[in-house]
Amino acid sequence: MPKAQPAKTVANSDGNAPRRRDRERTLRELKLALLRLEEEGKKVTLKAVAEMAQVSPSLLNNRYHDFAEQVRAVIGKTVRQQRNEKADLLSKEREKNRQLRELVDSQLAEITRLASVNESLRAELALQKAIAEGKVAQGAFGRKTTGLGPNAEAEKP
Repeated sequence: MPKAQPAKTVANSDGNAPRRRDRERTLRELKLALLRLEEEGKKVTLKAVAEMAQVSPSLLNNRYHDFAEQVRAVIGKTVRQQRNEKADLLSKEREKNRQLRELVDSQLAEITRLASVNESLRAELALQKAIAEGKVAQGAFGRKTTGLGPNAEAEKP
């Protein structure tokens, strides 16, 4: 039994068949597409250039690196510029995060200090209320008297 031969595809003149790969022609079409976009005053992007040249945008990045860099240069953003912008933005955001963490730490310390002060004031308030209501006798409990206290005269013989 003979092996089946792969079918040969012939490009139709009607343009519906897939076109043959030709790097020089594709590069020429990409350059023309870039020029057309610039002449028409439309926004130049990798996607717009690829659509006008009827190729996929990923083809520009994967096969035509140099041309993609030319388009980015026209746009004003080379890969290095984009990387540097992102690195600068990242360092600024890290600095903001560091400052915010310091602020959070100082606020937590302040909250702890205020909670301690609040607790001591609550205890003092409870004591003052008890004294005002007469529930707590005021006196020198547990202290040695030197004879100068309010009951000093009563203790004299």
